[in-house]
Amino acid sequence: MSDSYVRRFLFEGLDIRGAIVHLGDAWQYMQAGRDYQPTVAQLLGETAAVTALIGGQLKQPGRLTLQLRGNGPIQLLVMDCNEQLQLRGMARSNPVVLPAPVPELLGAHQGGQLMLSLDLPTARQPYQSFVPMVGESIAAIFEHYLEQSEQQPSRLFATAASKAAVCLFLQKMPGADERDADGWHRVTQLASTVKTAELLELDAETLLGRLFHEEIEAGGIRVYDPQPVVYHCPEDWDKVRDMIRGIGQADAETLIAEHGEIVIQDDICNRVYRFTAEDVQALFAESQAEKLH
Repeated sequence: MSDSYVRRFLFEGLDIRGAIVHLGDAWQYMQAGRDYQPTVAQLLGETAAVTALIGGQLKQPGRLTLQLRGNGPIQLLVMDCNEQLQLRGMARSNPVVLPAPVPELLGAHQGGQLMLSLDLPTARQPYQSFVPMVGESIAAIFEHYLEQSEQQPSRLFATAASKAAVCLFLQKMPGADERDADGWHRVTQLASTVKTAELLELDAETLLGRLFHEEIEAGGIRVYDPQPVVYHCPEDWDKVRDMIRGIGQADAETLIAEHGEIVIQDDICNRVYRFTAEDVQALFAESQAEKLH
């Protein structure tokens, strides 16, 4: 089994559901060649785990994008994910980012915003939602967002290190209090004892067994098959060629004359596309030929 997955579970006697997200290789590929400072990498990793959690709820083809944007030392955390849990993302920050409270790092109190965008093929334009960043951690910011958007009490615990990014999610279903008036309180109290090392190192069944042993014995827990998550950032030369066609031949040739080549930086995939004068000439010659046909 891949070590990057979303694993959902249900406390059958309590009407409480949840999920564990563990990103191993997918998270490592996302960091490759980036040289993120530890503080930046941790926040980006936690955002990646939460994005996979939310992306795992897509029931139809679509692309989910989450952005945390502000005026702090970390200006941007962006993650996007499709219904197949193909994930990619990046951070933009100052050259040096020292450890500090998360709201300060993200500039949450200086107009910082969490933006969620959902792009569905069936929709004319993406659905976008902007909310303030409320919370002292990435987990708290998204917990607040999920409670607001889904109208159900939720708890979220997240962490990240160089090898893995993980989150544990719990949500109280509408019928939970009828099943057990104290159930939500008990389960969230047990979950809040989770240690960072347990999140990073234990597989889903072991972690659930360690945290909720008594609840499992009393009412049982159903653990669903894992949904694999992959890092997915393929080259897209067609898209880049279309961008150059879009600026027109005259402007493209002006750029070549000024700089010797056209260089396009794909920040989210950490990739550079280069076009020489010959490449540009061939590109527009091909476009002319297509028009004639």
